[in-house]
Amino acid sequence: MSQQTDDGSEQTVAELMTQYTYARHRPPLAESAEVLRARIPGWGADLDPADRPSVPQEVYDPAATGAHWTFPERQPGGEGRERSIEHAFLTPVFGTAQPLRGASGLLRRVAYRRFSEARAAHWLVLMAADRVDVAEGFASSLLRARPDNLIAETGVPSERRRHGLASRLGRGRADVGHHALDPVVVAGPWVLAGAAGYRFARRVRRARR
Repeated sequence: MSQQTDDGSEQTVAELMTQYTYARHRPPLAESAEVLRARIPGWGADLDPADRPSVPQEVYDPAATGAHWTFPERQPGGEGRERSIEHAFLTPVFGTAQPLRGASGLLRRVAYRRFSEARAAHWLVLMAADRVDVAEGFASSLLRARPDNLIAETGVPSERRRHGLASRLGRGRADVGHHALDPVVVAGPWVLAGAAGYRFARRVRRARR
């Protein structure tokens, strides 16, 4: 069985698995064991299988255990989907319910294509994409003339109907401590955005005079 790589060439699954981590066949080291041992004190201390109690479990010998596994049929439509660079290919089954879109989708593609999951940049870009996704959702709701109802969606009316105060006092709830900050966190960005919009509109109006 072969797979198409990012550069369009065809490689067998076995060939791909020798080039990536998280696979049974480990990729070759960038430096030899002798060079690493000389450069890094303590490197390879557990290299001798006799020093690793987990060695019996690391031995890949399906014939000895009777275990068997065949490569499953792959779900179609995986071309262009985001995939960690540590992995040779997508998992046989993947979700399609939330396809990437807009500027947030572009940021997520950059995070997957350029940065390893071991790097903070990968996760920081994904976190930034989440924030952009939220902003896109707000803009989309405004364009559809269906803006978010912050009062209802933050549960303010239920505070009166569902015994909001009684459910908090004397209950030992851990989230009570940050309740004073919740209005600032929720309403703060909207207030700042409104103030910025007002100042921008005022400047535009003055410029036209």
